[in-house]
Amino acid sequence: MTTHHLPAEESTATQVLSRDTPPVLRIAPGDRLVVGSLDAWGHLERQESPGAVTPYRFPDRRGHALTGPVEVAGTVPGDVLALRFERFETADWGWTAAGRRDDAFTSSLGLAGTDPAWLLWDLDRDAMTGTNQYGQSVRLAPFLGVVGLPPAEHGEHSTTPPRAAGGGNIDCRELTAGATLFLPVTVPGALLHLGDGHAAQGDGEVGGTAIECGMTTTLTVDVLRDAPVEGVHAITPTSRITFGFDADLNRATAEALGAMLTWLQRLYGLERKTALALASSVVDLRVTQIANRTWGVHAVLGIDAVRTP
Repeated sequence: MTTHHLPAEESTATQVLSRDTPPVLRIAPGDRLVVGSLDAWGHLERQESPGAVTPYRFPDRRGHALTGPVEVAGTVPGDVLALRFERFETADWGWTAAGRRDDAFTSSLGLAGTDPAWLLWDLDRDAMTGTNQYGQSVRLAPFLGVVGLPPAEHGEHSTTPPRAAGGGNIDCRELTAGATLFLPVTVPGALLHLGDGHAAQGDGEVGGTAIECGMTTTLTVDVLRDAPVEGVHAITPTSRITFGFDADLNRATAEALGAMLTWLQRLYGLERKTALALASSVVDLRVTQIANRTWGVHAVLGIDAVRTP
């Protein structure tokens, strides 16, 4: 195993997903990556007050400030990347903003015509706590919001919506250290992009942002050719997880649950309707995020939820 260090620099940064972007690093399956990333907006300096404008990596700010792409040698569509997250180290500060869009959703919450709210966080990596300007502290559980591959189509694609093909802005709080995320390879070389560090987030990311922060991520990148289910999925120390992404919540839910039924069938040799009956007792459905123009739903099956003779 070779360990590669990829810092967050201008030469390693992108804010779009594209198969046409030249890779900034080439690795072999089984290699370890230590990747630096700025916060989602690409702040180059700490905010001195909540919501203060500082220089950005990309002044035009069309998408998330990501690091990559990383080519995984020899991978082709049909393969699956297995990304095992070993460690997340946050920057020493982060921010949260809510109510930035004056839309139907904020109106339904009684927030129409109001100014955005900003929280500025001091992040204590030793105590694993974040404290905002009001003195409120929360436990940190860091992960990356964006881990993804570009769509197969040429051209530049937004980093905002998560995609069933290649993942991207998944924003799943379960993908902390110890988790393995499986991404179907969409283009030759995979072209992995990483960033959008979250020091802490609730399911749904209901305000539109988490505790957004810079991050140093250590992960091992491997390749499978026989994943347990198609599509984006994950295994954590406690759970198996499948995902659904769609602008329609019902379709996103069906996608996540359908993949979990397939997993249950393969695990326990069940007919599909029997798998659905079992899922009713042991599978949780959670709204991953509502922030990205595309609903995210994940189905969660506890590792020890079903015991067999």
